Amino acid sequence: MIKLQQIHHVAYRCRDAKETVEFYREMLNMDFLVAIAEDRVPSTKEPDPYMHVFLDAGQGNILAFFELPNSPEMGRDPNTPEWTQHIAFQLESETALLAAKAELENKGLSVVGPTNHGIIKSIYFFDPNGHRLELTCLTGSEKQLAELKRVAPLMLEEWSQTKRAPKHAAWLHEDEFDAGS
Repeated sequence: MIKLQQIHHVAYRCRDAKETVEFYREMLNMDFLVAIAEDRVPSTKEPDPYMHVFLDAGQGNILAFFELPNSPEMGRDPNTPEWTQHIAFQLESETALLAAKAELENKGLSVVGPTNHGIIKSIYFFDPNGHRLELTCLTGSEKQLAELKRVAPLMLEEWSQTKRAPKHAAWLHEDEFDAGS
């Protein structure tokens, strides 16, 4: 039986590896861990030079990027809304979230939020590659999280049959669930 320990890394494409590393170091205080560069793809042996950079996202989580200079210019899926695909990082508190928003705005970034999602609050902005980033903090109670876990299979089953939003967790945006419990 497979027993995962954690995500080792998640990799995305970038336009410029140096610019990307500098952004994540300057904006999110991430440590630059490793750079790997090859002329051939190790798994397929295709001739495709690349720079692969790895950044520390905290607690053993690694965010990585590939710069691929010989590939067509990177873009995003035009059929997927830009808010859908994003990278979310958790902060320790709402105070830290608000401080991060002020810091990012002072560094010249356009930041959306905070947005209240019922059990988390989040802010959103973009990296220089067009990847949407989210900083979030947990605001929900254990009772709320347990209820969401309980109804998750029911919601998924209803969604798979109707393709309409199930109402099991409508309280997330309606303030109907006791947050203090």
